[in-house]
Amino acid sequence: MKDRYKALQDEFSDNVHEVVIFEDGYGVSRSSDYIIYSVEAEAIDKVVAEYGRATKKHAIVGGQTSCKAPEVAAFERHLPLDVDIVSCHSLHGPNVDPKNQPLVIIKHRASQESYDLVRNVMSCFGSKLVPLTAKEHDRITADTQAVTHAAFLSMGTAWQANNQFPWELTRYVGGIENVKCNITLRIYSNKWHVYAGLAILNPSAKEQIRQYAESVTGLFKLMLGGHREELEKRIKTAGEFVFNAAGRIGEPLLLSDEVLDQFSLGKVPKERTPNNHLSLLAMVDCWWKLRIVPYDHMICSTPLFRLWLGVTEYLFRKPALLDEVINIAVEDNTFRSDDLEFTFAARGWSDCVSFGDFSSYRDRFEQIQSYFAPRFPEATRVGNEMIRVLLEKTQGKPQ
Repeated sequence: MKDRYKALQDEFSDNVHEVVIFEDGYGVSRSSDYIIYSVEAEAIDKVVAEYGRATKKHAIVGGQTSCKAPEVAAFERHLPLDVDIVSCHSLHGPNVDPKNQPLVIIKHRASQESYDLVRNVMSCFGSKLVPLTAKEHDRITADTQAVTHAAFLSMGTAWQANNQFPWELTRYVGGIENVKCNITLRIYSNKWHVYAGLAILNPSAKEQIRQYAESVTGLFKLMLGGHREELEKRIKTAGEFVFNAAGRIGEPLLLSDEVLDQFSLGKVPKERTPNNHLSLLAMVDCWWKLRIVPYDHMICSTPLFRLWLGVTEYLFRKPALLDEVINIAVEDNTFRSDDLEFTFAARGWSDCVSFGDFSSYRDRFEQIQSYFAPRFPEATRVGNEMIRVLLEKTQGKPQ
């Protein structure tokens, strides 16, 4: 940024022979053999249009956006033909150790020599390098991230609408609830554009977020109407497709009671308040409706997705717990107001994504972000530890 030019010159004045500060992206493009565009997905075309034409001959260009369709289109539109395109995407958030995390490498238009160079550069992270096409990347990130984010965004919206800080309510403390609270706060503590680009610019993501909202609405209507038999049949059919058909019966659970109870933002009550877990039921229903088997993408899964899959698996592969959830869904009104706001929230986020409205997405996100902001430092600390333990527990398990 030009307004930082003088400050950066002063900061690196003692290293003028090692660090050269350019006034703008033109100087960087003219002199660099390897360039990574780390900008918001919404802005990628504008930025590449401005600086791409200055790219050094035979250079390698890539990007770190979460949605590759607009990124690749921008590169094809604005980069000279004598430039190689090798893109990448680290599938984890900030404050997560990149070691053994998936890092996608996309050889879009490049020689083998350029591709190998990028792989060598990226190897310093210690990540698992996963070769994909841009289209494969966008489909997998939609499968593993878009709906996961939508679920947690909707939870935060519902809690804010009810003027609730969930960790202060005993019914939202302990077990599965710990994951809901920690990950919701973790997502809202980040920048809005991290999630907006992936959701709005990825066609597969739009479809899945819309289906998630429809699953939430459909299941909630069955709960309200007391249609137990239809609700049970739908839930268990979905669970059969996602977990039994995937060959998970007999495999160890990704998460255990010990892990789930370990990370709480509030005091764990002596007795657990039963919950119908609409958000989890709708997730599995959504996967079933879209014929998605989430285990198929474990090699490209983010830590947040593994946590989300872990708690859904924990619920659906414990028959007694699942039966309890179905009973609560029909017979208990404790969570009705929460579920109503959650349904409104899921539909609202889906509409926002369908309309492609970045401004509305940002306004919704930042309004809820400000509501939860005082608890971000603690939630980040607890969430980092929870993810670390999860990665240790799942290391080496069948994927």
